[in-house]
Amino acid sequence: MLSIERQNGIKEILAEKKSVTVAELSKLFNVTEETIRRDLNSMEKEGLLIRTYGGAFIQEGTLNEIDYSLREANHVKSKKTISEKCTKFIQNGDSVFLDSSTTAAYVAKAISKMKLTVLTDSLKIISMLSNCDNIKLIGTGGEFSQRSMSFIGPGAINSIKQYYVDIAFISCRSISLDNQITDSNEYLAEVRRHVIERADRTFVIADFSKFGRTSFYHICNFQQIDSIITDKTLDENWHTTLAKYNVKIYDEE
Repeated sequence: MLSIERQNGIKEILAEKKSVTVAELSKLFNVTEETIRRDLNSMEKEGLLIRTYGGAFIQEGTLNEIDYSLREANHVKSKKTISEKCTKFIQNGDSVFLDSSTTAAYVAKAISKMKLTVLTDSLKIISMLSNCDNIKLIGTGGEFSQRSMSFIGPGAINSIKQYYVDIAFISCRSISLDNQITDSNEYLAEVRRHVIERADRTFVIADFSKFGRTSFYHICNFQQIDSIITDKTLDENWHTTLAKYNVKIYDEE
């Protein structure tokens, strides 16, 4: 098979699945992983996809869910910047919810030395904090989703309904001025909606790539949150609009 044929096939797969791994493509096209990496690098130069460690994804479409393993290696610097900002709002003794986003995993690492109660639906965060004697760690339970590395469904929701937290840090797939805060995964959106109801303060943590986009499932409106923490300076339209909802923006200063 010619490289152009493989690349056309990769485009079709990405149009349907939105993300794909090098290992999957190597097996599908019966070529080496190095050959697939060359294909993906070439396609990225053409602006057809976004490369990340182990695979590639596209941003287009409302149902644009991406596997955790691919999201984890993307925009790492942005996530570290956001996590550092988050620590300014947390005090010893607080109860904190951290969702299953890759950004929240960086927040977990940043607060691992503090004395806190942490509620989470993230297997990754449970694993990270499981040996921290200073943290009272509570997992939501529920059905485990390998794609999002999180616990979902009625079990997770019923667990969340037992608690109230001082601060919730939630992420999303997209934020737009028109459609507000949305996600590409129905079950993650549902978990986040319930958490917002149980939190005294809610911070949306989102890197620059999520702004000006809309995904399929609605999480909440701006008036339901308190703040947005991001890594790049947002334009004046964002500040003006969010001010109407009394939402504070912590962007790059």
